Amino acid sequence: MSSDETFPHWPAPDPRHRAPEPVPVTAPSPTPRHRGRRPLPLLAAVALVAALAGGGSAALVGQWRDDHAAGVAGSGVTTGSPVSRTKGDSAVAAVARAVSPSVVEIKAVSGAGQATGSGVIVTGDGEIITNNHVVSGAQQLTVRFDDGSTAPAEVVGTNADNDIALIKATGKTGLKAATLGDSDRADVGDEVVAIGSPEGLTGTVTSGIISAKNRDVTVQKEQEQQQPRGQWPFGFGGEEYNGQLGGETTTYKALQTDASINPGNSGGPLVDLSGRVVGINSAMYSGNAGSVGLGFAIPVNDVRTIVADLRNN
Repeated sequence: MSSDETFPHWPAPDPRHRAPEPVPVTAPSPTPRHRGRRPLPLLAAVALVAALAGGGSAALVGQWRDDHAAGVAGSGVTTGSPVSRTKGDSAVAAVARAVSPSVVEIKAVSGAGQATGSGVIVTGDGEIITNNHVVSGAQQLTVRFDDGSTAPAEVVGTNADNDIALIKATGKTGLKAATLGDSDRADVGDEVVAIGSPEGLTGTVTSGIISAKNRDVTVQKEQEQQQPRGQWPFGFGGEEYNGQLGGETTTYKALQTDASINPGNSGGPLVDLSGRVVGINSAMYSGNAGSVGLGFAIPVNDVRTIVADLRNN
């Protein structure tokens, strides 16, 4: 403020007019505070500040989720995020880099021809989760890994009722296993990434959101022949897609996603932005122009229980 700036001169108060005596006011009793709920809003505030400062909120929220997940570790949930995000990375790019080495292409040869699907590695010695309809009736299985190497595989067990199969690649060690998450905590609107081999294009990455949960999806228990363009028929909402369902069918609850899923994605993982598998892609509607954003994945919590049974049997 400059030294020559002047202030207005207010008139002096008239001594004949006194201000009224203040009336005592009793302060209200303080409202008890529930301190137990403070950490969550505090976390949100800190995360917002971190985001405004240039990033880091995702890591902070992820840590809170990791700590919370420890409470359900007894259910087999793996805590800790496999995603390492560097400056300039998009969230999807970071997930793709972290998870792609755990995703494989599966070629299944049967008397009806050859089918292509996807799978996700769950142990370092070659156990792979995929869909039952990918390997059903196959006489020979070949797995192609992210590094381009291949290996034969054998079926450990299948669960046709839930369209899940566990296979094992032979002669493999030191593979990078995917991290399984908690599909019960996946919310509608959460961003997800699908990785697989649509139309044989190994390592394809697409992204979207979880559009809905607990959708009833119907598939055939056994696939007797390859469908046109690698499509497998399924039923949803009273309609049949990708052809007609024949023979014995089964219905399971699924996550719905608008991530682009096409023939060949079956058996591949649906992954959250922390890099944890929340579902196994199982059914998709592909119109004449390709994916229309209507895909389904089997929740990983159901898959985890099924795989444990397949190992023991």
